[in-house]
Amino acid sequence: MSRCFFTSLLSDDDVDLEALVNDMNSSLDSLYSACSTVSESVPLLKNGQLNQSPLSNSGTNTLPSMPQKQKMQRSQPMQIQAVRRLQEEQLRTSSLPAIPNPFPELCTPASSPVLAPGSLPQNQPASKKSVVRVFSEDGTCKMVEILADMTARDFCQLLIYKSHCVDDNSWTLVEHHPHLGLERCLEDHELVVQIQSTMTSESKFLFRKNYARYEFFKNPVNFFPEQMVAWCQQSDGSIPKSELLQNLLNVNSCPEIQGSLYVKEAGKKSWKKLFVCLRRSGLYCSTKGTSKEPRHLQGISDLEDSNIYSLISCKKLYNSPTDFGFCIKPRKVLTDIKELRFLCAEDEQTRTCWMTAFRLLKYGMLLYQNYRIPQQKTLHTNFSTPRSVSENCLVAMDFSGQTGRVIENPLEAQSAAVEEGHAWRKRSSRMNVLGNQSPLHPSTLSTVIHRTQPWFHGRIPREESHKIIRQQGLVDGLFLLRDSQSNPKAFVLTLCHHQKIKHFQILPCEDDGQTFFSLDDGNTKFTDLIQLVEFYQLNKGVLPCKLKYHCIRVAL
Repeated sequence: MSRCFFTSLLSDDDVDLEALVNDMNSSLDSLYSACSTVSESVPLLKNGQLNQSPLSNSGTNTLPSMPQKQKMQRSQPMQIQAVRRLQEEQLRTSSLPAIPNPFPELCTPASSPVLAPGSLPQNQPASKKSVVRVFSEDGTCKMVEILADMTARDFCQLLIYKSHCVDDNSWTLVEHHPHLGLERCLEDHELVVQIQSTMTSESKFLFRKNYARYEFFKNPVNFFPEQMVAWCQQSDGSIPKSELLQNLLNVNSCPEIQGSLYVKEAGKKSWKKLFVCLRRSGLYCSTKGTSKEPRHLQGISDLEDSNIYSLISCKKLYNSPTDFGFCIKPRKVLTDIKELRFLCAEDEQTRTCWMTAFRLLKYGMLLYQNYRIPQQKTLHTNFSTPRSVSENCLVAMDFSGQTGRVIENPLEAQSAAVEEGHAWRKRSSRMNVLGNQSPLHPSTLSTVIHRTQPWFHGRIPREESHKIIRQQGLVDGLFLLRDSQSNPKAFVLTLCHHQKIKHFQILPCEDDGQTFFSLDDGNTKFTDLIQLVEFYQLNKGVLPCKLKYHCIRVAL
């Protein structure tokens, strides 16, 4: 079109082409500037087109001489893209995209179908984690990463799962200070990381069993002798046995534990026997005989900011009169021995009474809740807890007839137990006649099969067996088996009864060319030690009590 226009001009008037081109360029420049001014002031429609009505009234004389199509092609592309890009950026920065709300009732207002920006979940700070090093009885160590709010009970559950142990609610975490000769079992509610912050580099945690932690709830009379428990408000100095435990747990009551103890003098190596009483306010000693008047009582330690520990090798470390020592250690004290309070009892029962009363008066109902509340499954892994069977639920049964019956006569039950022991021997003899499937000789197998059992501790001395029994709790029926040091062919059963440790020798005997083991001079014979242990777990026999708990050492 423009080409035809230029041809007509040349043919009619012979116009200068260079001047005409310059005039057209100036007209186009003015057109661009006008379009730019109008596009900045005119808003865009939804389809991206400019509104043409203001443009027609702009008063520009050069616009009517140019076609409308050419104006849109020369002015539209650059300006529309710039404005559209700017509006899209403003839209993205001003608000979040609309997200459909699957739970509109959780938003404000409740009927809003779109999640508001403030209703979106915020990033929660991660809980702090700490690394705890724990040792087992055999000296093995494990590094475990735990949360800062993990309790001792949850930590034991984690170790039980990792070590594939049987969870019988008797595993504990022990705070051990070898440089001071102190150790104690952590309460179930205590925080492991918090206790670790008060320990030195030489201190460590031990993972072991303790069957006596809550044994005083089952039989408090054995733990608290009548002469050691008194009321502050009573003149006779005694309380009913039925109310003993309730009064110790009741915060409003004022029980006292009193008696004579050896007290180590501060800053000295000497010990002095004093009359001591334990109250909720603290531990006191009398400066005048057995007087409990306020003017004669001198404070030894408080209960709130202190913990009670058992002494290990107290005769060797602190020259104590007996081996039944304990210590009260403030939480803030790390290595200063002058701040520790050392005490010593006459026997194990007296020491257990003082230490148990200290825990009861300090924690009260919290300790009872730890005993009553079942094991909490706070970890994400499912743990299998075996069913516990009380020895009171075990009765003698007779299966000789078509149906079983309970043997109620004690003499008949004892006779049945003896017959069962002989029946085991007969079954073993028949197996030996028919042939043994084991590559070992029958006599050889019976002498080594017990070494695979957790209750057998090998060739350990008597003192070591005493140490293991004390560490895992002086409860009735706690036992272990070991090799005899005096007779190479014999074994020894170490048993706890009434907080006393007793030893019973297991001697080999021969009958018809076969070796048996017996505790009662051959009256009841067993082919191996496994049969012997299983028998006395069901029958007391010549023992003072049945075998109930076995000492065990696990490797982490």
